[in-house]
Amino acid sequence: MLAKLKSWAERVSQAPETANAPAADTGELAAATALLLAEAASLDGDFDADEADAIERLLIGEFDIDAAEATALVADARERTDTTVELYSVTRTIKDRMAPEDRVRVLEMIWSVAYADGEVHDFESNLARRVAGLLHVTDRDAGAARKRAIARMAQDAGPH
Repeated sequence: MLAKLKSWAERVSQAPETANAPAADTGELAAATALLLAEAASLDGDFDADEADAIERLLIGEFDIDAAEATALVADARERTDTTVELYSVTRTIKDRMAPEDRVRVLEMIWSVAYADGEVHDFESNLARRVAGLLHVTDRDAGAARKRAIARMAQDAGPH
């Protein structure tokens, strides 16, 4: 009961903030998401072309940007992950400006990148769990996001 009440209070307190977020925030949200995805891709020590392509496709689909913009975001994010990524501020940007269902999609994108090279490293799984907590995504929604990412990968790799 308390969990439901807390969830309701959180949605109510965030709804006006999310609804009134200016459209200009799309670029900032895309950059923050790209940074999380690049971090997921680099955690196994091998940020390869397949992962970069997957990130670009995800950004284009989620933020309705063109390929050149997606490539630039990935290049910038890749450069930033080489130095440091402070998860709290990056996820805070997303948490404060995205609706709960959009935050779940960001987590799904992280899982898609983690699976892009065919295997999930422990560090990638750990990142997804930490980000889920920081984005206030429930365990149930996080698990469903992971399953959707796996299903999409299987569908994309289907019979050719």
